[in-house]
Amino acid sequence: MASSNFIDYVKINVRSGAGGAGSLHFRREKHVEKGGPDGGDGGRGGHVILKGNAQLWTLLHLKYTKHIKAFDGKGGEGGRRTGAIGKDIILEVPLGTIAKNAETGEQLFEITEDGQEIILLRGGRGGMGNDHFKSATNQTPQHAQPGEPGLEEWVILELKVLADVGLVGFPNAGKSTLLSVVSAARPEIADYPFTTLVPNLGVVSYRDYKSFVMADIPGIIEGASQGKGLGLRFLRHIERNSILLFMVPADSEDINAEYETLLQELRIYNPSLLEKNRILAISKVDVLTDDERIELKKQLPANIPSILISAITQEGIEQLKDSIWDLINSTLHVK
Repeated sequence: MASSNFIDYVKINVRSGAGGAGSLHFRREKHVEKGGPDGGDGGRGGHVILKGNAQLWTLLHLKYTKHIKAFDGKGGEGGRRTGAIGKDIILEVPLGTIAKNAETGEQLFEITEDGQEIILLRGGRGGMGNDHFKSATNQTPQHAQPGEPGLEEWVILELKVLADVGLVGFPNAGKSTLLSVVSAARPEIADYPFTTLVPNLGVVSYRDYKSFVMADIPGIIEGASQGKGLGLRFLRHIERNSILLFMVPADSEDINAEYETLLQELRIYNPSLLEKNRILAISKVDVLTDDERIELKKQLPANIPSILISAITQEGIEQLKDSIWDLINSTLHVK
């Protein structure tokens, strides 16, 4: 997907519909000159609703729609006829979309399931007709309620990519290449940093027709937690992954130091990210000699499972998929 088509943040103005007014009406028929009140209620205003759609991947369709308004309810009529309900506006969004109040930054809710619907802004209630106000002492009430006005707010929608495993590494660590090898995804790949500018999702086929979702997310740089480079935009997506696959290339000057830098960026941004299960994959091992492999294994961190892989020769790929599958399922059982 082209980078220009991936939008993970929009700010929109939403307005719900106003409720219809209640009717001030009295029964009038040929042989009934002074019938009682029979004004009907107004219809409620339309809601603004967010609905999860698993087929959507981006908030692009909302980028140029800054103002969204639901329809007003219709007024009540004589004969106790209730006015029509204002039409709701349903905004379909990708799974992992979070709604926030634009002024306070307060998180309102999150859409995580396909077909899930949550009211973002409620429509105004319809007013009651004069039929409701008759009493023993007031047989001809001259009063009906107006409808409630609709609500209006600026709302921020943020997308956090939902995936089973998120790839964490510096630019050019081989994340996009790995995703292209293990799934049908076709991310842009080149031999220079920051080829990946937007997240890419791929469904990885596993044994016995099983599968899991892998996310190749823009490469982290030192200082990303302070907003450098792609910074916070990258780290926001990492929050929603079940497990983390750290990737460090075999030609790194210091594998341990690179891994610790990645950990530190996550720690500064959100310490709870370090509670996620993780695996370390050393990529591009096809360039190593046997002696270099021996030396490399001595550098590997002791507190994380490590696997040597090569997307070119397929070395370690099946072992990596086995480890990911086991870790995903152990994480689910813990939950």
